[in-house]
Amino acid sequence: MKRNHIYRYSVLTILLTIVMFIACQKQLNKTNPSYPTLDTYFRNSDELQKGTNAIYSIFHSAQLIAREWFFLHDLRSDDVTAGGSQLELPRRQILEGNITPDNTVMNDVWKGAYTVIHRANTVIFFSSQVTDNTSLRDRCVAEAKFFRGWAYFELVSLWGAVPMYLQPVTEASQFQSRATADAVYAQIIKDLEEAAAVLPPVYDAADRGRATSGAANAMLGRVQMQKGDYGAARTALLKVKNSNQYSLVANYLDNFLEETEFNPESIFEAVFFETAPNQFNWGYTGDDPSQPQGTVRNQEYSPIAWRNLVPSNRYLEEFEYTSQGHAKTDPRYKMSVYESGDTYNNGNSVLTDADQNNAISTVYGVNKKVSWRKFMLIYKHGKGGDRAGGGINQRIIRYAEVLLMLAECENELNNPGAAIDYLNEVRDRPSVMMPHYPTTQYPVGNKAQIQQAIMHEKTVELGGEEIRNRDILRWRKKGYFTTEPISYFRPNRDELLPIPQQEIDNNPQLAAGGINKQNGGY
Repeated sequence: MKRNHIYRYSVLTILLTIVMFIACQKQLNKTNPSYPTLDTYFRNSDELQKGTNAIYSIFHSAQLIAREWFFLHDLRSDDVTAGGSQLELPRRQILEGNITPDNTVMNDVWKGAYTVIHRANTVIFFSSQVTDNTSLRDRCVAEAKFFRGWAYFELVSLWGAVPMYLQPVTEASQFQSRATADAVYAQIIKDLEEAAAVLPPVYDAADRGRATSGAANAMLGRVQMQKGDYGAARTALLKVKNSNQYSLVANYLDNFLEETEFNPESIFEAVFFETAPNQFNWGYTGDDPSQPQGTVRNQEYSPIAWRNLVPSNRYLEEFEYTSQGHAKTDPRYKMSVYESGDTYNNGNSVLTDADQNNAISTVYGVNKKVSWRKFMLIYKHGKGGDRAGGGINQRIIRYAEVLLMLAECENELNNPGAAIDYLNEVRDRPSVMMPHYPTTQYPVGNKAQIQQAIMHEKTVELGGEEIRNRDILRWRKKGYFTTEPISYFRPNRDELLPIPQQEIDNNPQLAAGGINKQNGGY
């Protein structure tokens, strides 16, 4: 059964539309005495926790994890391709490198991230007046810092220099200019380090899914790697490994099923609940207290539903197959994707070509229809069970990624033996048991060869999990690709997304710090 989370949907729409409230106050010069305001709210730990719950609510919403977040990252990677002509124009723009500053997918993620930041700032700022339960108060602040760090990492890694707000916005004049990427990274690191020092390592069943110290340190490792500080990344990631809180699950597929959520491999996941048919919150804010929050991923990617994105040929051909001369066919292939002939619906239905619309994949010269299996509900549902509002939790960070990040850190720090050991630990998963490195196709006799093995292993282990986009950015910068992975890539442009036009139009301070309003090439 699913968990009983007290924060599965927003408890209030609170003060988190503060600017709107102030605008109304200016116009009417009166307030509803029954409506909470900044002057009357956040007076105790219960109210502060409700504000913290509201951060989770927007994090889980369709602006972010429930929809546009996974689209934005996948579309900027080479893990996916269009499932057919039905792919909506804003998504096709990103996939084909024709994105414009008014792109709605990109704008939703931008607005969602800043809503997370605003709500986090509100909790942090007003926590000082809460004294009734200091332990809960401090944990709420740490959760808020975790999410503020997460949101700024999304922003800086996708857009570069961005406006940085560290206090709640209460006046229309509080616009901020773009801060340098270095300044944003410094704040992210500070937030995550402070969060990790306070957050608990585990929660009881009622609070599973809240940010932990392990989640903060794993996120810190991601951030430090992306920033290029592999020593600091290694330090943070070893805290996760040495905590003895996490391990690889025996069955690789358990990382993507509803019944095996919060397993020992899961470090942080976004919590979703299956909603009533056709009750997905397309309003995007995640603040409707009458509805649990579900994810639309299972409908967007499902082989028997919209099938908007499918695995790319590049991704499919990355797996090891005996037909291509490898010692063993990688079992992760069949646990990551469906192809015609596979069963679903608890083994009661067989997937056909006719079930899967449009796109055909070509894997080493063989044409067939292939679709995503990760996070798809049809493993236990027949047709009609692929609807929006699915309840499979999105795993944001899992332990396998920590091991592969450690492998990259050790290789960069010239510790080849440790790097190879981490790679082989991932391959030793009981349901996988791939031959250890070195293999004939992947020798690991020097740093460059180990890096190629890392790039291969991250693809087959973590493909379609919204990680590849940032890996490409980091590895391209270091010159690790022999062939550019993104066909449309234009240097000094496509490393970053365009600043949303709405931000340019509405923020008069955007360029006040000396950084252009818009990123180069747009």
